[in-house]
Amino acid sequence: MSEKDKNQVASGSLNTGKNSTNSPRSATDMAASRPEVYQLKDDRTNNLPDIDLDADAVRVQVAKATRDFKNSWKNLAQVLHVVWKEKLYRNWGYEKFDQFTEKEVHVRKHTAMKLIRSYAFLEKEEPLYLQDSRTEDESDKATPSFDVVNTLQRARKTLGDDDYRKVKSDLLDRGKHLGEVKKDLTQMIMQRRKDVDPEKERTRSSRVAIMRFISDLKKFKREIETLFILPDIIANDIDKLINKVEGYIS
Repeated sequence: MSEKDKNQVASGSLNTGKNSTNSPRSATDMAASRPEVYQLKDDRTNNLPDIDLDADAVRVQVAKATRDFKNSWKNLAQVLHVVWKEKLYRNWGYEKFDQFTEKEVHVRKHTAMKLIRSYAFLEKEEPLYLQDSRTEDESDKATPSFDVVNTLQRARKTLGDDDYRKVKSDLLDRGKHLGEVKKDLTQMIMQRRKDVDPEKERTRSSRVAIMRFISDLKKFKREIETLFILPDIIANDIDKLINKVEGYIS
């Protein structure tokens, strides 16, 4: 073979007869000849699951990966919520929840509690976004991102029902940019503060604080009864205190 032919073979421009039209074509060759097929040019793609890399298939994979990414924070928050609520970390030799999260989850207690509160918020206010058995028609109901949930929490805490529904619709239905929604929310909160009667707001805040105190008392009473950490007489006294406080605000 001449030097010229050798160069043509190296460049792939010379038909050597070894790859005739009757020879079977590899999947790679066929994919390269198809107009709407994309090949990932990274050797690391050998570790990816086998998928048909045409445009529509890639789009489906992108949508699935996006849902998995958004769900990742929820999955961690869910198990942390169970560990925290049931105090399971004590079974593993930790006295405090933050010791467990820093040692085994590698996050600070502040971050862990933020995840737990976000999960609890969805569980109470928007449980549909936590369901694992959504149909294809409900695929858009995938768990919102962590930042979106934080914004919804802020809206729920500071706005009335109608304004909250508007913020929720902007974020979850209309797909409005998070930054714009945060800006709108800040303006709505500032306007609401101007419209709120200071005396009524103090009364509302006091009631919220009292209800939180009652909730903490009930939780502590359950722990006494379940874990036997104090005598029963203490639990009885707490029950009396709960009834007395509830009578005060009723």
